[in-house]
Amino acid sequence: MEQINILVVDDEKEIADLIEIYLVSDGYKVFKANNAKEGLEILDQEEIHLVLLDIMMPGMDGLEMCRKIRETNNIPIIMLSAKSTDLDKILGLGTGADDYVVKPFNPLELTARVKSQLRRYTQLNPNSNTGKAAKNEISIRGLSINKDNHKVVVYGEEIKLTPIEFDILYLLASNPGRVFSTDEIFEKVWNEKVYEANNTVMVHIRRLRGKMKEDTRQDKIITTVWGVGYKIEK
Repeated sequence: MEQINILVVDDEKEIADLIEIYLVSDGYKVFKANNAKEGLEILDQEEIHLVLLDIMMPGMDGLEMCRKIRETNNIPIIMLSAKSTDLDKILGLGTGADDYVVKPFNPLELTARVKSQLRRYTQLNPNSNTGKAAKNEISIRGLSINKDNHKVVVYGEEIKLTPIEFDILYLLASNPGRVFSTDEIFEKVWNEKVYEANNTVMVHIRRLRGKMKEDTRQDKIITTVWGVGYKIEK
Protein backbone atom coordinates (compact mmCIF):
# COMPACT_ATOMS: atom_id res chain seq x y z
CA MET A 1 0.00 0.00 0.00
CA GLU A 2 1.84 3.09 -1.24
CA GLN A 3 -0.36 6.10 -0.50
CA ILE A 4 -2.23 5.95 2.80
CA ASN A 5 -5.37 8.08 2.99
CA ILE A 6 -6.75 9.24 6.33
CA LEU A 7 -10.15 10.81 6.86
CA VAL A 8 -10.49 13.36 9.68
CA VAL A 9 -14.10 14.09 10.67
CA ASP A 10 -14.33 16.95 13.18
CA ASP A 11 -16.51 20.06 13.28
CA GLU A 12 -13.73 22.02 15.03
CA LYS A 13 -11.69 23.34 12.10
CA GLU A 14 -8.67 24.26 14.23
CA ILE A 15 -8.35 20.70 15.52
CA ALA A 16 -8.81 19.16 12.08
CA ASP A 17 -6.19 21.52 10.63
CA LEU A 18 -3.72 20.70 13.43
CA ILE A 19 -4.18 16.96 12.89
CA GLU A 20 -3.69 17.44 9.15
CA ILE A 21 -0.37 19.23 9.66
CA TYR A 22 1.08 16.34 11.69
CA LEU A 23 -0.32 13.60 9.44
CA VAL A 24 0.86 15.24 6.23
CA SER A 25 4.34 15.68 7.72
CA ASP A 26 4.36 11.90 8.26
CA GLY A 27 3.55 11.32 4.59
CA TYR A 28 -0.18 10.62 4.78
CA LYS A 29 -2.81 12.10 2.49
CA VAL A 30 -5.58 13.72 4.54
CA PHE A 31 -9.25 14.20 3.69
CA LYS A 32 -11.27 16.43 6.02
CA ALA A 33 -14.98 16.62 6.74
CA ASN A 34 -16.72 18.86 9.29
CA ASN A 35 -19.75 16.61 9.70
CA ALA A 36 -20.69 12.93 9.48
CA LYS A 37 -22.71 13.25 6.25
CA GLU A 38 -19.76 14.77 4.42
CA GLY A 39 -17.45 12.17 5.94
CA LEU A 40 -19.61 9.27 4.70
CA GLU A 41 -19.66 10.79 1.21
CA ILE A 42 -15.85 10.92 1.18
CA LEU A 43 -15.73 7.29 2.31
CA ASP A 44 -17.92 6.35 -0.65
CA GLN A 45 -15.76 8.26 -3.13
CA GLU A 46 -12.20 7.65 -1.88
CA GLU A 47 -10.13 4.69 -0.70
CA ILE A 48 -9.72 5.54 2.99
CA HIS A 49 -7.43 3.48 5.21
CA LEU A 50 -8.17 5.02 8.63
CA VAL A 51 -10.75 7.38 10.13
CA LEU A 52 -10.20 9.88 12.95
CA LEU A 53 -13.71 10.60 14.17
CA ASP A 54 -14.94 13.20 16.63
CA ILE A 55 -17.87 12.03 18.75
CA MET A 56 -19.62 15.32 19.49
CA MET A 57 -20.84 16.78 16.20
CA PRO A 58 -24.11 18.48 15.19
CA GLY A 59 -26.58 16.33 13.29
CA MET A 60 -25.33 12.76 13.08
CA ASP A 61 -22.76 12.27 15.85
CA GLY A 62 -19.57 10.23 15.66
CA LEU A 63 -21.09 7.20 17.36
CA GLU A 64 -23.79 6.86 14.72
CA MET A 65 -21.28 7.45 11.92
CA CYS A 66 -19.05 4.74 13.40
CA ARG A 67 -21.96 2.28 13.38
CA LYS A 68 -22.69 3.10 9.73
CA ILE A 69 -19.04 2.60 8.74
CA ARG A 70 -18.96 -0.75 10.51
CA GLU A 71 -21.93 -1.99 8.48
CA THR A 72 -19.66 -2.32 5.45
CA ASN A 73 -16.08 -1.52 6.42
CA ASN A 74 -13.44 -2.81 8.86
CA ILE A 75 -10.87 -0.02 8.46
CA PRO A 76 -9.40 1.29 11.73
CA ILE A 77 -11.45 3.99 13.49
CA ILE A 78 -10.00 6.18 16.23
CA MET A 79 -12.55 8.15 18.24
CA LEU A 80 -11.74 11.69 19.41
CA SER A 81 -13.69 13.07 22.36
CA ALA A 82 -13.54 15.62 25.15
CA LYS A 83 -15.32 13.08 27.37
CA SER A 84 -12.89 10.96 29.36
CA THR A 85 -14.98 8.76 31.67
CA ASP A 86 -14.86 4.96 31.40
CA LEU A 87 -18.52 4.94 30.38
CA ASP A 88 -17.82 7.27 27.45
CA LYS A 89 -14.90 5.10 26.32
CA ILE A 90 -16.97 1.93 26.58
CA LEU A 91 -19.72 3.57 24.55
CA GLY A 92 -17.26 4.69 21.87
CA LEU A 93 -15.48 1.34 21.61
CA GLY A 94 -18.78 -0.50 21.77
CA THR A 95 -19.98 1.10 18.53
CA GLY A 96 -17.01 -0.39 16.67
CA ALA A 97 -14.07 1.99 17.21
CA ASP A 98 -10.57 0.52 17.57
CA ASP A 99 -9.15 3.22 19.82
CA TYR A 100 -10.27 6.25 21.83
CA VAL A 101 -8.24 9.44 22.30
CA VAL A 102 -9.29 12.13 24.77
CA LYS A 103 -9.13 15.84 23.89
CA PRO A 104 -6.96 17.77 24.39
CA PHE A 105 -4.36 15.33 23.10
CA ASN A 106 -0.68 15.40 22.29
CA PRO A 107 -0.46 15.36 18.47
CA LEU A 108 2.60 13.10 18.63
CA GLU A 109 0.68 10.58 20.73
CA LEU A 110 -2.18 10.70 18.23
CA THR A 111 0.12 10.07 15.26
CA ALA A 112 1.75 7.19 17.17
CA ARG A 113 -1.69 5.61 17.63
CA VAL A 114 -2.45 6.18 13.95
CA LYS A 115 0.76 4.38 12.97
CA SER A 116 -0.03 1.51 15.34
CA GLN A 117 -3.51 1.00 13.90
CA LEU A 118 -2.30 1.29 10.30
CA ARG A 119 0.51 -1.19 10.93
CA ARG A 120 -2.01 -3.69 12.26
CA TYR A 121 -4.42 -3.03 9.39
CA THR A 122 -1.86 -3.28 6.57
CA GLN A 123 -0.33 -6.45 8.04
CA LEU A 124 -3.71 -8.12 8.40
CA ASN A 125 -5.48 -6.72 5.34
CA PRO A 126 -7.29 -9.64 3.72
CA ASN A 127 -6.24 -8.39 0.28
CA SER A 128 -2.57 -8.77 1.06
CA ASN A 129 -0.44 -11.95 0.98
CA THR A 130 -3.22 -13.88 -0.76
CA GLY A 131 -0.73 -16.03 -2.65
CA LYS A 132 0.98 -17.38 0.48
CA ALA A 133 0.40 -20.83 1.85
CA ALA A 134 -1.77 -21.06 4.91
CA LYS A 135 1.13 -21.79 7.22
CA ASN A 136 -0.15 -19.36 9.82
CA GLU A 137 -3.56 -20.97 10.08
CA ILE A 138 -4.87 -22.21 13.42
CA SER A 139 -7.81 -24.58 13.73
CA ILE A 140 -9.22 -25.08 17.19
CA ARG A 141 -12.67 -25.74 18.68
CA GLY A 142 -14.70 -24.92 15.55
CA LEU A 143 -12.53 -21.89 14.84
CA SER A 144 -10.20 -21.46 11.85
CA ILE A 145 -8.06 -18.32 11.83
CA ASN A 146 -5.48 -17.46 9.18
CA LYS A 147 -2.92 -14.77 9.94
CA ASP A 148 -1.77 -14.42 6.32
CA ASN A 149 -5.11 -13.47 4.79
CA HIS A 150 -7.04 -12.33 7.89
CA LYS A 151 -9.72 -14.95 7.27
CA VAL A 152 -11.72 -16.19 10.24
CA VAL A 153 -14.23 -19.03 10.03
CA VAL A 154 -16.42 -20.03 12.99
CA TYR A 155 -18.23 -23.35 12.61
CA GLY A 156 -18.20 -23.03 8.82
CA GLU A 157 -19.26 -19.37 8.69
CA GLU A 158 -16.76 -16.69 7.71
CA ILE A 159 -16.87 -13.59 9.93
CA LYS A 160 -15.37 -10.15 9.40
CA LEU A 161 -13.26 -8.74 12.23
CA THR A 162 -11.55 -5.42 12.79
CA PRO A 163 -7.73 -5.62 13.12
CA ILE A 164 -7.96 -5.28 16.92
CA GLU A 165 -10.56 -8.04 17.20
CA PHE A 166 -8.44 -10.27 14.97
CA ASP A 167 -5.32 -9.68 17.09
CA ILE A 168 -7.15 -10.57 20.31
CA LEU A 169 -8.60 -13.75 18.83
CA TYR A 170 -5.28 -14.78 17.27
CA LEU A 171 -3.48 -14.22 20.57
CA LEU A 172 -5.89 -16.50 22.43
CA ALA A 173 -6.05 -19.13 19.68
CA SER A 174 -2.28 -19.35 19.31
CA ASN A 175 -1.90 -20.01 23.05
CA PRO A 176 -4.57 -22.68 23.71
CA GLY A 177 -5.29 -23.33 27.36
CA ARG A 178 -3.41 -20.27 28.58
CA VAL A 179 -5.39 -17.66 30.51
CA PHE A 180 -4.65 -14.05 29.61
CA SER A 181 -5.66 -11.25 31.95
CA THR A 182 -7.18 -8.12 30.42
CA ASP A 183 -3.96 -6.25 31.22
CA GLU A 184 -1.87 -8.88 29.40
CA ILE A 185 -4.14 -8.77 26.37
CA PHE A 186 -3.99 -4.97 26.29
CA GLU A 187 -0.19 -4.88 26.52
CA LYS A 188 0.32 -7.54 23.85
CA VAL A 189 -2.29 -6.28 21.38
CA TRP A 190 -1.97 -2.52 21.83
CA ASN A 191 1.78 -2.66 22.64
CA GLU A 192 1.24 -0.23 25.51
CA LYS A 193 1.68 -0.52 29.25
CA VAL A 194 -1.45 -0.47 31.38
CA TYR A 195 -1.23 2.37 33.88
CA GLU A 196 -4.80 2.36 35.11
CA ALA A 197 -7.77 0.03 35.11
CA ASN A 198 -9.86 0.23 31.95
CA ASN A 199 -12.56 -1.75 30.21
CA THR A 200 -11.16 -1.52 26.68
CA VAL A 201 -10.35 -5.23 26.35
CA MET A 202 -13.69 -6.34 27.79
CA VAL A 203 -15.56 -4.17 25.28
CA HIS A 204 -13.64 -5.67 22.36
CA ILE A 205 -14.10 -9.23 23.70
CA ARG A 206 -17.85 -8.58 23.98
CA ARG A 207 -17.97 -7.34 20.39
CA LEU A 208 -15.87 -10.27 19.22
CA ARG A 209 -18.16 -12.77 20.92
CA GLY A 210 -21.16 -11.11 19.31
CA LYS A 211 -19.71 -11.57 15.83
CA MET A 212 -18.85 -15.19 16.67
CA LYS A 213 -22.45 -15.73 17.90
CA GLU A 214 -21.12 -17.12 21.16
CA ASP A 215 -24.38 -16.35 22.97
CA THR A 216 -26.19 -18.93 20.82
CA ARG A 217 -23.83 -21.81 21.67
CA GLN A 218 -23.45 -23.78 24.86
CA ASP A 219 -19.93 -24.90 23.95
CA LYS A 220 -18.26 -21.49 23.70
CA ILE A 221 -14.92 -20.92 21.99
CA ILE A 222 -13.72 -18.09 24.25
CA THR A 223 -13.92 -19.03 27.91
CA THR A 224 -14.08 -16.49 30.73
CA VAL A 225 -12.06 -17.45 33.79
CA TRP A 226 -13.78 -15.31 36.38
CA GLY A 227 -11.47 -12.98 38.24
CA VAL A 228 -8.53 -13.95 36.02
CA GLY A 229 -9.13 -13.38 32.30
CA TYR A 230 -9.90 -15.19 29.03
CA LYS A 231 -8.71 -18.28 27.20
CA ILE A 232 -9.49 -20.69 24.37
CA GLU A 233 -9.41 -24.31 25.53
CA LYS A 234 -7.20 -26.82 23.72
